[in-house]
Amino acid sequence: MMKYEQSRPIFFTSLLYICGYILFLEWLYPLEQVTDTHNLTVFVIYSAFCFVISLFQIKWWLSFILKGVALLFIVNHLFFETTFLSPIWMEQLFLDIGFNMDAVLSQAWYQLTPMFRSVLFLLLIWLMSYLLHYWFVVMKKILLFVLLTFVYLAILDTFTVYNGALAIIRAFIISFIALGVANFSKEMDREAISFPWMKKSAAWMIPIVAIVAFSSAIGFAAPKYDPQWPDPVPFIQSSAENAGIAGEGSVVQKVGYGEDDTRLGGSFVQDYTPVFQAKAEENHYWRIETKDVYTGKGWTNSSEANYVPTNRIPPMYDNTVDTEELEATIEFQGNTSFDKILHPYGFKEISTHRGNAYVDLNSEAIQLRDEGFEVINDLNTFTVDYDYPTFNIDKLRETPTIRESLDSYTQLPETLPERVKELAKEITAGEETAYDKVKAIEQYFSTNGFTYQTTDVPVPKEGQDYVDQFLFDSKVGYCDNYSTAMVVLLRSIDIPARWAKGFTGGEEIDSTSDYNVYEVTNANAHSWVEVFFPEIGWVPFEPTQGFSNLSDFQTSMADTGAEQDDVLAQQDQDEQQTPEETPQPSQEEENQEAEAAMASPSEGNSSFHWLYLVILLVILALLVFIGYRTRFRWKTIIIKRKFMANWNAENYQEAYHYVMKLLRHRGDGKLPDETLREYAVKIDRKYSTDEMKKLTQHYEQLLYRQEIREVPRTEIAQLWQNLIKRILA
Repeated sequence: MMKYEQSRPIFFTSLLYICGYILFLEWLYPLEQVTDTHNLTVFVIYSAFCFVISLFQIKWWLSFILKGVALLFIVNHLFFETTFLSPIWMEQLFLDIGFNMDAVLSQAWYQLTPMFRSVLFLLLIWLMSYLLHYWFVVMKKILLFVLLTFVYLAILDTFTVYNGALAIIRAFIISFIALGVANFSKEMDREAISFPWMKKSAAWMIPIVAIVAFSSAIGFAAPKYDPQWPDPVPFIQSSAENAGIAGEGSVVQKVGYGEDDTRLGGSFVQDYTPVFQAKAEENHYWRIETKDVYTGKGWTNSSEANYVPTNRIPPMYDNTVDTEELEATIEFQGNTSFDKILHPYGFKEISTHRGNAYVDLNSEAIQLRDEGFEVINDLNTFTVDYDYPTFNIDKLRETPTIRESLDSYTQLPETLPERVKELAKEITAGEETAYDKVKAIEQYFSTNGFTYQTTDVPVPKEGQDYVDQFLFDSKVGYCDNYSTAMVVLLRSIDIPARWAKGFTGGEEIDSTSDYNVYEVTNANAHSWVEVFFPEIGWVPFEPTQGFSNLSDFQTSMADTGAEQDDVLAQQDQDEQQTPEETPQPSQEEENQEAEAAMASPSEGNSSFHWLYLVILLVILALLVFIGYRTRFRWKTIIIKRKFMANWNAENYQEAYHYVMKLLRHRGDGKLPDETLREYAVKIDRKYSTDEMKKLTQHYEQLLYRQEIREVPRTEIAQLWQNLIKRILA
């Protein structure tokens, strides 16, 4: 009987604790969809490891060591490339923790690094393994955790993209089993009941499992009332969408394509939810519509939408523009849909078995409509044929200054401050052709203190012009700020321009010999500028910092846009060709020593020969080890001497790319959606400096204007060397 009394708690506690662990997993599963958490499997495995250790009640000091070592191992696997528990690894870890602790004490939560946030999350899992053991095993009071789990899943299912239907069913089944086992165990302890037949666990588990299964089946199959209360979510979303817009603060929105552009400004949070995938040969803009009336606060159209068959669509450019016949297939992801067709420049027709394409002659938005002229907005996949244009820069330059104006595309509000018009004249004062004036305004934003950012972006006050506020007051913003400002500046000097919106090309995720596959997310929603050139047509331009023009221009050395494309191509080539091995001089010394050792004749007995060989191999291995550990310092010296001896654009690009490579090696690589300015601010925050920002400003000056002589060599070399020292410290 004593043997049974000892075995019964072990079985009960194990079963209860397993149920607690399964419920805890329901808290982890949604994280991949509702947060930026990646590698969720690692966290699930670590939670299982912690729960197993707590289940077997291992001594506290051994449990602490095991869980702590596992935590450090996971952190090393996720964020470090150095050897686990090596001196350099420990130094980097302590420096990162020290930086984050300073951020915590100063309440600068946005500065916390991904590594530190992951450590906190792992510590939370560690703590939960103890708390759930106490609640489920010791106290057997699990109802509170069960209720919290249901509330958590219900909120996520209601207000996020996470579908919690199956999760709630799983939680229901596990919770009722756990409640049944807990109450059964408490009653047995209270009454001191012990029946030999209960050694067969399946016997007493059958009623519990049967009741839970029966209840679940009845709940699933039984008829259900329709919702008795109206859904509060649409009301909350509509009420909160522009809350506070009349105030002086910023409005925080969720990035993505929107229809209402009458009131621009305010901050937004990034959203990387996939919108569609495109199979295409070229990476280009996905255009949706244009707008022509600037109100001082945002954009509207000069006339109501008037959709006509696409065979009447006005051509965007003259037939003298070189084009290539291409095809693209668009496939929407999830429940995404649009009532307007995404299309590249040069759209000709859409291939689908449903409806016909119609175009609004004013905004050039394209819709698919059925025979009853109803909009088809549930199309999941379609193919578009288009003539992809290549604009000749020489022809653009030969176009004379535009004198005739298209009324709707040179419109400006009467309330526009005069200083905006004066600025446009000042920027283009030294330019002769329309193209040069357009390029001067396009490049103006890259060298005059403007910053691309999505947070702390102000909304213009009552009576304040949106463009005026951006150009002269804040100088911070995102694509809407830059593109609107460029259109207004162009119109101020009578150059017809309009505001275009849609999506950028997205990220290439696959490729074949015939096409590439691009994934476009909400974060790729974008606006840019289209300028009218006589005898050529509408030509796109890209003023937003950190973004490149996705249209095709014929190479011309005099063209800044083409130079920018060449520089970007050279960046990719440099990154692919940059070696990561030990610096060449050290490698040559090692090779010479190895060759000398192999060529030396053996003298004396055999043991004497092998002793020298072993010593030589040890020395060689030591040299390789030292060379590998100090490879970045060697390469720093080589690159510095290289661009100090020969000060040109190529060597400076190599030096800048080396800094980014070193940061990437340290776990601070640039994210795909980050601009160089945002990335520089992040690095400067981490290393408590402003050197990365200055280096980036000079790099952008070189990137956009190709003015290497204006970049101070001595100052740049000192900034570069100081930043390298901070990174390697």
